[in-house]
Amino acid sequence: MSIIKVEGVSKRYRLGLKEKQAKTLMELLGNIIKSPYDNFKRLRSLSKFGEQNESVFWALKDINFEVQQGEVLGIIGKNGAGKSTLLKILSQITEPTSGRIEMRGRVASLLEVGTGFHPELSGRENIYMNGTILGMTRREIDSKLDEIIDFSGVEKFIDTPVKFYSSGMKVRLGFSVAAHLDPEILIIDEVLAVGDYEFQKKCLGKMEDVSKNQGRTVLFVSHNMEAVKALCPKALSLNQGKMHLFDKTENVINDYLQRCFIGEHMQEWSYQDAPGNEFVKFKSIVIRKSINNQASFTVHDDLEVLTEFWLEKDDLRINLSLHLYAGTGECLMNIHSQMPPPTLRKGLHFSTCKFPKKLLNSGFYSISMMIVKDTTTALFELKNALSFEIQDIHREDMHWHGKFPGFFRPDLPFTIQV
Repeated sequence: MSIIKVEGVSKRYRLGLKEKQAKTLMELLGNIIKSPYDNFKRLRSLSKFGEQNESVFWALKDINFEVQQGEVLGIIGKNGAGKSTLLKILSQITEPTSGRIEMRGRVASLLEVGTGFHPELSGRENIYMNGTILGMTRREIDSKLDEIIDFSGVEKFIDTPVKFYSSGMKVRLGFSVAAHLDPEILIIDEVLAVGDYEFQKKCLGKMEDVSKNQGRTVLFVSHNMEAVKALCPKALSLNQGKMHLFDKTENVINDYLQRCFIGEHMQEWSYQDAPGNEFVKFKSIVIRKSINNQASFTVHDDLEVLTEFWLEKDDLRINLSLHLYAGTGECLMNIHSQMPPPTLRKGLHFSTCKFPKKLLNSGFYSISMMIVKDTTTALFELKNALSFEIQDIHREDMHWHGKFPGFFRPDLPFTIQV
């Protein structure tokens, strides 16, 4: 049975236009006279999707999907894709411009730090207020109170006004209230990024328990692809306000990463446009095969990262720090150049970092490069300098051709004694 049904939902915002500043009384009177006509023209332009107008912004366009009772749906997309707008509409914080939504049951939302809290009330009083808003009786809230306070970990401050809470404390209490007050639908935005690792793990476990053991429905928005993959059987991706894909989570995440990591294998700049500062400037950074220059990489290729940079000062002890990230956001390793760092003169310098074959598993990766002085002072960091994909190929020596788990796949000695 569908507990959430979204049909043709769109959300339009009218952007404020900066009017020409009047310098004289006549110009001011002219602006006043023209403003009703200008407003009428803007209102007429809001009627259709296809019409382009600088005062119209469609945050969502024609969104359609259904969620069954007990499902956990992940919602992913780049910043500005429309994820938060969709959740605000589902939480009935804002109305859609067009379309309709059917939701069966009570909805508890945690969209941003402190959502639904009254700053002057204590944590305990806010628990009762939120429960009342959800339609619960005082007896029902009393039965959950100790569990909510214990899960949140803010029992020492539960009778302190919420305005004195840190952002992490607000998130802890907010999630605990939303998850324990028996909502049929739980809506969680990226607020869990505020909490520490232990609390995030605790929250993910609670969401899994709420969906699998209690049969409640969860909508989960996150940039943490591993969390979405672990928690959500199905996912929805948004792109520029439109629904791009609604499918199994693995398919949706793979499609999303392919669109994000289009393969920027090389960056090169002139001296005038080079990123950097008064100490260093990057001239180029490229990842390529050690044998040839083809742009496609496999797990069986030796790879090398070549970096050129200008040093703007004389006699600096310099080393480079390469950060390798997975497509899902985790920093996999930090590699630094030779130690002790060499003392370099002003001018153009060149470095090479080699990745042996079978070190990295198939998947999407990105590289950031940092230039460091005296092993302690970061002079400049080139973030997300390169992005690339490593593909697997047909394995003649194995009958199983599935995806190997993990990010690394080194060829280590591993034998059976006979």
